[in-house]
Amino acid sequence: MRSFQLFAGSILKVLIVALLVTPIGLFGPAAQAQTREVKLEWFGWSFYRFTSPTGKVILTNPFITRNPDAAVKVEEIAKADLILVPNGHGDEIGDTVAIAKNTGAKVVSPFELGTWFVSKGVPEAQVLRRNPGSRLVWEGITVRVVGSVHGSGSGRGADSDVAPIYGGAAAGFMITFENGWTVYFPGSSAATQDMALWGEAYKPDAMIFLMSSTGEPRDIGMAVKLVTTGNPNLKALLPHHHRVTPPPGAPTVADVRAMLDSMGIRIPITDPVRKQVYMFAK
Repeated sequence: MRSFQLFAGSILKVLIVALLVTPIGLFGPAAQAQTREVKLEWFGWSFYRFTSPTGKVILTNPFITRNPDAAVKVEEIAKADLILVPNGHGDEIGDTVAIAKNTGAKVVSPFELGTWFVSKGVPEAQVLRRNPGSRLVWEGITVRVVGSVHGSGSGRGADSDVAPIYGGAAAGFMITFENGWTVYFPGSSAATQDMALWGEAYKPDAMIFLMSSTGEPRDIGMAVKLVTTGNPNLKALLPHHHRVTPPPGAPTVADVRAMLDSMGIRIPITDPVRKQVYMFAK
Protein backbone atom coordinates (compact mmCIF):
# COMPACT_ATOMS: atom_id res chain seq x y z
CA MET A 1 0.00 0.00 0.00
CA ARG A 2 2.83 2.34 0.91
CA SER A 3 4.48 1.77 -2.51
CA PHE A 4 1.20 2.46 -4.27
CA GLN A 5 0.75 5.75 -2.36
CA LEU A 6 4.27 6.83 -3.30
CA PHE A 7 3.63 5.92 -6.93
CA ALA A 8 0.30 7.79 -7.00
CA GLY A 9 1.92 10.80 -5.38
CA SER A 10 4.64 10.87 -8.02
CA ILE A 11 2.07 10.67 -10.81
CA LEU A 12 0.12 13.55 -9.23
CA LYS A 13 3.25 15.70 -9.08
CA VAL A 14 3.98 15.02 -12.75
CA LEU A 15 0.44 16.00 -13.71
CA ILE A 16 0.64 19.22 -11.70
CA VAL A 17 3.94 20.16 -13.33
CA ALA A 18 2.49 19.37 -16.77
CA LEU A 19 -0.50 21.60 -16.12
CA LEU A 20 1.79 24.42 -15.02
CA VAL A 21 4.16 24.06 -17.95
CA THR A 22 1.74 23.33 -20.80
CA PRO A 23 0.08 26.79 -20.91
CA ILE A 24 3.49 28.36 -21.45
CA GLY A 25 4.03 26.22 -24.52
CA LEU A 26 0.50 26.44 -25.85
CA PHE A 27 -0.35 30.01 -24.95
CA GLY A 28 3.01 31.75 -24.75
CA PRO A 29 3.91 34.80 -26.87
CA ALA A 30 4.85 32.83 -30.00
CA ALA A 31 1.68 30.75 -29.92
CA GLN A 32 -0.52 33.75 -29.11
CA ALA A 33 0.92 35.60 -32.10
CA GLN A 34 -0.48 32.89 -34.36
CA THR A 35 -4.03 33.81 -33.38
CA ARG A 36 -3.75 37.58 -33.10
CA GLU A 37 -4.51 40.01 -35.91
CA VAL A 38 -2.42 42.44 -37.92
CA LYS A 39 -3.55 46.06 -37.58
CA LEU A 40 -3.45 48.19 -40.73
CA GLU A 41 -3.86 51.97 -41.07
CA TRP A 42 -3.64 54.25 -44.12
CA PHE A 43 -2.34 57.79 -43.72
CA GLY A 44 -2.69 58.97 -47.32
CA TRP A 45 -1.01 58.25 -50.69
CA SER A 46 1.14 55.12 -50.23
CA PHE A 47 1.75 55.46 -46.51
CA TYR A 48 0.49 52.38 -44.67
CA ARG A 49 1.29 51.41 -41.11
CA PHE A 50 1.15 47.77 -40.00
CA THR A 51 1.23 46.76 -36.35
CA SER A 52 2.09 43.07 -36.05
CA PRO A 53 0.56 40.59 -33.59
CA THR A 54 3.54 41.12 -31.26
CA GLY A 55 3.52 44.91 -31.60
CA LYS A 56 6.16 45.43 -34.30
CA VAL A 57 5.48 48.50 -36.45
CA ILE A 58 6.20 48.47 -40.20
CA LEU A 59 5.74 51.52 -42.44
CA THR A 60 5.55 51.76 -46.21
CA ASN A 61 6.38 54.98 -48.07
CA PRO A 62 5.95 57.45 -45.18
CA PHE A 63 5.14 60.42 -47.42
CA ILE A 64 4.02 63.21 -45.05
CA THR A 65 5.81 66.47 -45.88
CA ARG A 66 4.43 67.96 -49.13
CA ASN A 67 1.59 65.43 -49.10
CA PRO A 68 -1.69 67.39 -49.09
CA ASP A 69 -3.60 64.33 -47.86
CA ALA A 70 -1.23 63.39 -45.03
CA ALA A 71 -3.25 62.38 -41.97
CA VAL A 72 -0.36 62.57 -39.49
CA LYS A 73 2.67 64.73 -38.78
CA VAL A 74 6.24 63.42 -38.75
CA GLU A 75 6.56 64.01 -35.01
CA GLU A 76 3.44 61.92 -34.40
CA ILE A 77 5.21 58.79 -35.64
CA ALA A 78 6.72 57.90 -32.28
CA LYS A 79 7.38 54.21 -32.97
CA ALA A 80 8.58 52.39 -36.05
CA ASP A 81 10.64 49.21 -36.34
CA LEU A 82 10.92 48.79 -40.12
CA ILE A 83 10.42 51.24 -42.98
CA LEU A 84 10.03 49.66 -46.41
CA VAL A 85 11.06 51.95 -49.28
CA PRO A 86 10.68 50.37 -52.74
CA ASN A 87 12.42 52.95 -54.93
CA GLY A 88 14.14 56.33 -55.07
CA HIS A 89 11.21 58.56 -55.99
CA GLY A 90 10.51 61.38 -53.56
CA ASP A 91 6.96 60.33 -52.74
CA GLU A 92 8.13 56.78 -51.98
CA ILE A 93 11.00 57.95 -49.77
CA GLY A 94 8.84 60.57 -48.10
CA ASP A 95 10.03 61.31 -44.56
CA THR A 96 11.95 58.09 -44.11
CA VAL A 97 15.17 59.86 -43.07
CA ALA A 98 13.53 61.90 -40.31
CA ILE A 99 11.47 58.99 -39.00
CA ALA A 100 14.45 56.62 -39.01
CA LYS A 101 16.51 59.14 -37.05
CA ASN A 102 13.68 59.83 -34.59
CA THR A 103 12.68 56.23 -33.91
CA GLY A 104 15.74 54.12 -34.69
CA ALA A 105 13.73 52.19 -37.30
CA LYS A 106 15.61 50.00 -39.76
CA VAL A 107 15.19 50.97 -43.41
CA VAL A 108 14.77 48.21 -46.01
CA SER A 109 15.53 49.44 -49.53
CA PRO A 110 17.39 48.55 -52.72
CA PHE A 111 21.17 48.74 -52.45
CA GLU A 112 21.93 52.11 -54.07
CA LEU A 113 19.03 53.78 -52.29
CA GLY A 114 20.38 52.45 -49.01
CA THR A 115 23.69 54.16 -49.72
CA TRP A 116 21.82 57.45 -50.24
CA PHE A 117 20.04 57.02 -46.90
CA VAL A 118 23.41 56.64 -45.17
CA SER A 119 24.65 59.80 -46.91
CA LYS A 120 21.66 61.64 -45.43
CA GLY A 121 22.58 60.66 -41.90
CA VAL A 122 20.70 57.42 -41.29
CA PRO A 123 23.14 55.24 -39.31
CA GLU A 124 24.68 52.46 -41.36
CA ALA A 125 23.47 49.86 -38.86
CA GLN A 126 19.86 50.91 -39.52
CA VAL A 127 20.05 50.52 -43.31
CA LEU A 128 19.29 47.02 -44.59
CA ARG A 129 20.11 46.87 -48.29
CA ARG A 130 18.01 44.28 -50.10
CA ASN A 131 17.66 43.93 -53.87
CA PRO A 132 14.91 41.89 -55.58
CA GLY A 133 15.37 38.21 -54.77
CA SER A 134 16.49 38.95 -51.23
CA ARG A 135 14.68 38.56 -47.94
CA LEU A 136 14.78 39.78 -44.37
CA VAL A 137 13.88 37.39 -41.54
CA TRP A 138 13.39 39.54 -38.47
CA GLU A 139 11.61 39.06 -35.14
CA GLY A 140 9.21 36.44 -36.50
CA ILE A 141 8.42 38.51 -39.61
CA THR A 142 9.68 37.73 -43.12
CA VAL A 143 10.01 40.46 -45.74
CA ARG A 144 10.68 39.17 -49.25
CA VAL A 145 11.91 41.68 -51.81
CA VAL A 146 10.56 41.21 -55.33
CA GLY A 147 10.97 43.10 -58.58
CA SER A 148 9.00 46.09 -59.79
CA VAL A 149 8.46 47.59 -63.24
CA HIS A 150 9.09 51.20 -62.31
CA GLY A 151 11.77 53.89 -62.13
CA SER A 152 13.93 54.80 -59.17
CA GLY A 153 15.46 58.22 -58.62
CA SER A 154 14.88 61.91 -59.27
CA GLY A 155 16.30 61.92 -62.78
CA ARG A 156 17.96 65.24 -61.99
CA GLY A 157 21.59 66.22 -62.32
CA ALA A 158 22.41 65.94 -58.62
CA ASP A 159 21.21 64.25 -55.46
CA SER A 160 18.92 66.30 -53.24
CA ASP A 161 17.44 65.99 -49.77
CA VAL A 162 14.31 64.58 -51.39
CA ALA A 163 15.70 61.86 -53.67
CA PRO A 164 18.92 60.54 -55.22
CA ILE A 165 19.75 60.81 -58.91
CA TYR A 166 19.46 57.03 -59.10
CA GLY A 167 18.07 54.75 -56.42
CA GLY A 168 18.94 51.35 -57.86
CA ALA A 169 16.42 48.70 -58.85
CA ALA A 170 12.79 49.37 -58.04
CA ALA A 171 11.26 46.79 -55.70
CA GLY A 172 8.11 45.43 -54.13
CA PHE A 173 7.62 43.61 -50.83
CA MET A 174 5.90 40.45 -49.63
CA ILE A 175 5.44 40.77 -45.87
CA THR A 176 4.56 37.69 -43.80
CA PHE A 177 3.66 38.41 -40.19
CA GLU A 178 3.94 36.24 -37.10
CA ASN A 179 0.38 34.92 -37.56
CA GLY A 180 1.15 33.78 -41.13
CA TRP A 181 -0.87 36.55 -42.80
CA THR A 182 0.94 37.80 -45.92
CA VAL A 183 0.42 41.10 -47.74
CA TYR A 184 1.88 42.07 -51.11
CA PHE A 185 2.94 45.70 -51.48
CA PRO A 186 4.15 45.96 -55.10
CA GLY A 187 5.54 49.46 -54.82
CA SER A 188 4.63 51.39 -57.96
CA SER A 189 4.95 48.45 -60.32
CA ALA A 190 2.98 48.07 -63.50
CA ALA A 191 1.50 44.63 -64.11
CA THR A 192 4.20 42.11 -64.94
CA GLN A 193 4.06 38.38 -65.58
CA ASP A 194 6.45 37.94 -62.67
CA MET A 195 3.53 38.69 -60.34
CA ALA A 196 2.11 35.27 -61.22
CA LEU A 197 5.35 33.66 -60.02
CA TRP A 198 5.31 35.60 -56.75
CA GLY A 199 1.61 34.94 -56.23
CA GLU A 200 2.13 31.21 -56.58
CA ALA A 201 5.33 31.21 -54.52
CA TYR A 202 4.24 33.33 -51.56
CA LYS A 203 0.43 33.16 -51.76
CA PRO A 204 -0.40 36.56 -50.27
CA ASP A 205 -3.67 36.99 -48.41
CA ALA A 206 -3.92 40.68 -49.35
CA MET A 207 -2.61 42.99 -52.06
CA ILE A 208 -2.17 46.75 -51.87
CA PHE A 209 -2.43 47.54 -55.57
CA LEU A 210 -1.13 50.62 -57.39
CA MET A 211 -3.88 53.11 -58.32
CA SER A 212 -1.99 56.18 -59.52
CA SER A 213 -3.66 59.17 -61.15
CA THR A 214 -2.52 58.09 -64.63
CA GLY A 215 -3.10 54.39 -64.05
CA GLU A 216 -4.82 52.17 -66.59
CA PRO A 217 -7.65 50.20 -64.93
CA ARG A 218 -6.99 47.17 -67.13
CA ASP A 219 -3.34 47.14 -66.00
CA ILE A 220 -4.52 47.25 -62.39
CA GLY A 221 -6.94 44.41 -63.06
CA MET A 222 -4.26 42.32 -64.72
CA ALA A 223 -1.91 42.85 -61.77
CA VAL A 224 -4.54 41.51 -59.40
CA LYS A 225 -5.38 38.62 -61.72
CA LEU A 226 -1.72 37.63 -61.97
CA VAL A 227 -1.35 37.53 -58.19
CA THR A 228 -4.25 35.05 -58.00
CA THR A 229 -2.26 32.57 -60.11
CA GLY A 230 -1.91 29.39 -58.07
CA ASN A 231 -2.99 31.44 -55.06
CA PRO A 232 -6.40 30.77 -53.52
CA ASN A 233 -5.49 32.90 -50.48
CA LEU A 234 -5.99 36.36 -51.98
CA LYS A 235 -9.08 37.66 -50.19
CA ALA A 236 -8.45 41.39 -49.64
CA LEU A 237 -7.49 44.29 -51.90
CA LEU A 238 -6.60 47.88 -51.00
CA PRO A 239 -5.36 50.73 -53.25
CA HIS A 240 -2.37 53.00 -52.82
CA HIS A 241 -0.74 55.97 -54.58
CA HIS A 242 -4.01 57.88 -54.82
CA ARG A 243 -5.54 61.10 -53.56
CA VAL A 244 -8.47 61.15 -51.16
CA THR A 245 -10.35 63.05 -53.86
CA PRO A 246 -8.98 61.78 -57.18
CA PRO A 247 -8.40 64.40 -59.88
CA PRO A 248 -10.51 64.28 -63.05
CA GLY A 249 -9.61 61.28 -65.20
CA ALA A 250 -7.83 59.37 -62.42
CA PRO A 251 -8.98 55.78 -61.83
CA THR A 252 -11.18 55.22 -58.81
CA VAL A 253 -11.98 52.22 -56.68
CA ALA A 254 -15.28 52.00 -58.58
CA ASP A 255 -13.35 51.81 -61.86
CA VAL A 256 -11.14 49.04 -60.53
CA ARG A 257 -14.16 47.21 -59.16
CA ALA A 258 -15.85 47.33 -62.56
CA MET A 259 -12.70 46.07 -64.29
CA LEU A 260 -12.26 43.17 -61.87
CA ASP A 261 -15.92 42.23 -62.24
CA SER A 262 -15.50 42.13 -66.01
CA MET A 263 -12.61 39.70 -65.47
CA GLY A 264 -14.67 37.50 -63.17
CA ILE A 265 -12.62 38.46 -60.10
CA ARG A 266 -14.88 38.91 -57.07
CA ILE A 267 -12.27 39.74 -54.42
CA PRO A 268 -13.58 42.65 -52.32
CA ILE A 269 -11.78 46.00 -52.34
CA THR A 270 -11.42 48.01 -49.16
CA ASP A 271 -11.41 51.73 -49.94
CA PRO A 272 -9.43 52.85 -46.90
CA VAL A 273 -10.36 55.81 -44.75
CA ARG A 274 -7.39 57.70 -43.36
CA LYS A 275 -6.46 56.71 -39.79
CA GLN A 276 -9.20 54.08 -39.60
CA VAL A 277 -8.04 50.75 -38.21
CA TYR A 278 -8.45 47.55 -40.23
CA MET A 279 -7.70 44.13 -38.73
CA PHE A 280 -6.51 41.03 -40.60
CA ALA A 281 -5.92 37.44 -39.52
CA LYS A 282 -4.82 34.34 -41.36
